[in-house]
Amino acid sequence: METPAAVIVAIDGPSGTGKSSTSKAVAAQLGLSYLDTGAQYRAITWWMVNNGIDLTDPTAIAAVAGKADIVSGTDPAAPTITVDGTDVAGPIRTTEVTSKVSAVSAVPEVRARITDLQRSIAKGAEVGIVVEGRDIGTTVLPDADLKIFLTASPEARAARRSGEVKGSDVKATQEALVARDKADSSRKTSPLAKAGDAVEVDTTELTLQQVIECVVTLVEEKRAAK
Repeated sequence: METPAAVIVAIDGPSGTGKSSTSKAVAAQLGLSYLDTGAQYRAITWWMVNNGIDLTDPTAIAAVAGKADIVSGTDPAAPTITVDGTDVAGPIRTTEVTSKVSAVSAVPEVRARITDLQRSIAKGAEVGIVVEGRDIGTTVLPDADLKIFLTASPEARAARRSGEVKGSDVKATQEALVARDKADSSRKTSPLAKAGDAVEVDTTELTLQQVIECVVTLVEEKRAAK
């Protein structure tokens, strides 16, 4: 049987659109590697919080942008992330890190460092890879074989995100998501934006399974055309 062509798939979109669940499932179903780029920004933020860096000072952030050793595992069934050898998969999801990641990821030196890391991982993925984030199709991998931009209404996104975080308030979650969107879309370096050649998929009315099927079909069409 002929091995399917290796494809690089970029999946972008704001929080709560189902990016991670979709990306992991698509990669697993199609035998591709998987990279959660948001986890890398969370990891560098976690490192800075732990090391007492003043996160209100972009110069202080820039000065240490290259210090943390971040390693991402790309198995979609069990993606891992370590900082200086420590497993941070749990700690990077805390409210403290979540509230500070936009400030850290807006610093150009941080984005340059993490973008280089992401490109080298994508380049080294022999079977092909699904890379999810906010600026993959526009900045990190502008030559990706397939670009997908997931969207959903703020209400749907907040309900999903609240479901993920036990005991959270939907209204507060929605306000936090909208604030994060604004920060990510308006930053000067690599803002959250839909690439001109991306396929937009509105997930508001779709189940996760329907979104996965839709993306799998798009990837299979792209593979067949290679």
